[in-house]
Order: sequence, then structure tokens, then C-alpha cells
Amino acid sequence: MDLPDPYLPGAISLFEQLDKKLLVVLRDGRKLIGFLRSIDQFANLILEDVVERTFVEKYFCETSQGFMLIRGENVELAGEIDDSIPNGLTQVSPEEFRRIEDDYLARNPPKFLKRPAEQKEEHEA
Repeated sequence: MDLPDPYLPGAISLFEQLDKKLLVVLRDGRKLIGFLRSIDQFANLILEDVVERTFVEKYFCETSQGFMLIRGENVELAGEIDDSIPNGLTQVSPEEFRRIEDDYLARNPPKFLKRPAEQKEEHEA
């Protein structure tokens, strides 16, 4: 792997990504895509034309967020994204996505939403 000379580890290495399209995964699990406009020594990011991408199975939906300042401590992962590479996912409208998400949750209810008695029955089965 070729490293830039001089190699600057950490947030400073994101300077090479200025004005490029990034995927940023936040600590709370949200996935944001936007153009990196600025970064500072604390890895605080300023993104422009941001969309939040939400996934269910092989479908995704994008919600426009506009212009965002993201505190560096909330960034879990950041990297350049290339939309020209096929990803096997299908983009759907927000209405269609809600229907798909409701169907998915009906088939796969989250365990943390179940009542304690329902969880106990599962363990006994």
C-alpha cells in the first residue's frame, strides 16, 4: 500500500478527501453520504448535499439532510464512495420503503420490543 509522503495518520489524512463524496457511518448507526467540504484537527466534518441512507434487506431509501456539521467523536467510519460501482441494492421511494420495513418487522420483530413473557417462551422452546 502506497502512503502519501509525509504520511499523516488520523483525521488529517482526510484532507485528501476534500470535495469528494464520502460515506460517513455514525456511532448511532446512521449512514450519511455527502461531499466533504471541510475538516479540522478534531475530525469534525462539514458535509454538503447530505442524504441519510436507510437499508432493509436489499432495498434502501435516501432522505435529504442538506448541509451538516458532524462532531468528530460521533464518526465511526468515513471513506470515499463510488456510486458507479453496482451494489445490488434497489432504491425505493420513502412510501415504498415504509411498507417494506413494516413487512420486514412483522416477519422479524426485534427482540428488545417483545414482552418478557414472550422472550421466556422462546428460550423454553
